[in-house]
Amino acid sequence: MRYLIGPDSFKDSVSANEFCLIAKEVFTKHWPDDEVVYLPLADGGEGTVDALVYGQKGEFVTVKVTDPLGHKIDANYGLIDDKKTAIIEMAAASGLPLVSSDKQNPMVTTTYGTGEMIVDAIKKDVSKIIIGIGGSATSDAGLGMLQALGFQCMDKKGEEVGFGGKALNEVAKIVRPMDAKGDFLFRNIDILVACDVTSPLYGKEGAAYVYGPQKGATVNMVIELDKGLLNFAKVVQTSLGKDVHSLSGGGAAGGLGACLYAALDAEVKPGFEIISGLVGLRTILSKGIDYIITAEGQMNEQSFNGKLPVELAKLGKEFGANTIAVVGAKDVASERMKQFGIIGVFPIANGPITLEQSMMHGKELIKETLVNILSLLHA
Repeated sequence: MRYLIGPDSFKDSVSANEFCLIAKEVFTKHWPDDEVVYLPLADGGEGTVDALVYGQKGEFVTVKVTDPLGHKIDANYGLIDDKKTAIIEMAAASGLPLVSSDKQNPMVTTTYGTGEMIVDAIKKDVSKIIIGIGGSATSDAGLGMLQALGFQCMDKKGEEVGFGGKALNEVAKIVRPMDAKGDFLFRNIDILVACDVTSPLYGKEGAAYVYGPQKGATVNMVIELDKGLLNFAKVVQTSLGKDVHSLSGGGAAGGLGACLYAALDAEVKPGFEIISGLVGLRTILSKGIDYIITAEGQMNEQSFNGKLPVELAKLGKEFGANTIAVVGAKDVASERMKQFGIIGVFPIANGPITLEQSMMHGKELIKETLVNILSLLHA
């Protein structure tokens, strides 16, 4: 039989690459004659850099950046494709886990560090940048990122605005940085944004109302942020000539999706679509795969919104492959999974254990689960 091992990461427990190594150990020991393709994957969220660097034999880059509250930290991004493509997770510099719960405040948090990662990648002469924009601590519509890239973000007096979501109501003009020839400085960089939400920039379904409270916004903050995001959309249209008022995904990462589209001509696409094209998934599947074994930390209703296991199963189904999912936890009906080509979902917990215990012993539990699944398939 031919297998594709194509997992996502188990958040804060087992990476996609570690899952592949565990699977390789199991096959080597018990079923060495099987043909297996090991491909650590991601959908643009946490673990994307690790999965692609390991899977594409790239390299990691560590750079000193500004965190959401203005402190200096080390952040990693990846280089693949002979160092011509950079893989960036904005959460590495501007993510919510970087801010303690008592200091979360989208009125002051900034995406400046994300801009610093982009600058560092450009200095390394990349021609393409893929940015995953999940997990942000910010609602500044990417103003901080623009400031790090050399854009002038000015108020009505012509003075540079400050950091954070509070600056959105102050900004009145944005000016692109130009090179010595008078051309836009970043015109030759191809930027793809991995985004799996469709929220608009502002309004009741927008960045402030839907995601602001998760980032520490009070009711009054949400109202102010929403006004600021509307103002940002107006300024972008007059200053940069781009309409982001109703852009699908514009509200992702506190408006960073709209900013990347408007300021850097980025293309906003579903994360799985970007990653699958990059690693050549269709080519791999076209060569004949009997079973796909995928994985993620938790399978629930969100799994149907562009998450890796479901998207991979749908693609596999086109090529006649059945998919089995190994998960940390499951909160969705198995029958619903089957319509997408997932014939079985196997939680790794082997008894009444806590989440902490499951995460602590994740590698051992995954190995045991894989042995059980493959024993059944080989029976």
